[in-house]
Amino acid sequence: MEEAYIQVKNLDYEYQDGTRALIGINMEVRKGEFIALIGQNGSGKTTLSKCLNGLYKPTSGDIIVDGLNSKQGSIIQMVRRVGYVFQNPDHQLFNSNCWDEIAYGPRNIQLPEDEVKERVEEAIQVVGLEKRFFDEHPFFLSKGLRQRVAIASILALRPQVIIVDEPTTGQDAKQSLEIMDFLKMLNEEHGHTIIIITHDMPIVGRYARRIIAMAEARIMADGPAKEVFARTDILEKTFLMPPQITQLAQASISLGFDPGILTVEEMVEKFKQLAGVS
Repeated sequence: MEEAYIQVKNLDYEYQDGTRALIGINMEVRKGEFIALIGQNGSGKTTLSKCLNGLYKPTSGDIIVDGLNSKQGSIIQMVRRVGYVFQNPDHQLFNSNCWDEIAYGPRNIQLPEDEVKERVEEAIQVVGLEKRFFDEHPFFLSKGLRQRVAIASILALRPQVIIVDEPTTGQDAKQSLEIMDFLKMLNEEHGHTIIIITHDMPIVGRYARRIIAMAEARIMADGPAKEVFARTDILEKTFLMPPQITQLAQASISLGFDPGILTVEEMVEKFKQLAGVS
């Protein structure tokens, strides 16, 4: 098995007001994973993510990313390894046009302008941003496009890991699938490790291969999506439910259905198999 790119060891994080946001977190992340970080508001998901990319330093314990301990690493060193896309892309867009927005990170780490240009063009190509948007102010774009600009600004730093906070919030079903298909493409075609923070269980079932479920500042379950969704006792503690199609499969175990079914497509295939239909 490939060595872990991120190692989290006995991580605690406490806010200045005394709130214990993370307690005893132990986990590893390997290159190429697609992970869903789930749990109710206040469970510790966002705090953990901001620790992973160096925005927050551990109160105790260690986070080692590509051999670098976050306690010793600068924020620049960390964000070049783990990029973070905010739930609201407007919180990280502040330049007057899309080109400068995407170029900001490489310029901020003082790369030569020719390399800045190369990285911006690379990121733009990956996210599929059309040339007609280069000079547009990001705030004039749709949320989906603003999200792509935000992701491109992270890609320009060439991190291995990209964390996206609530990628489908505020988007309709079509837009949600578009952004998730885009993240899947980054994962499968460009080799990025993707971590999504989400409450959208059908999206988790369709895209995530691994689930980390959190509650009360702790990790309650961590494993393949099929296994975690089958642990209804654990999910009850996170106040989340599996996708409805998974719940239907779990209620139909006596008929031969797999309790780990995650999508409608899987359900249809299993029904055909049970019915002897090719």
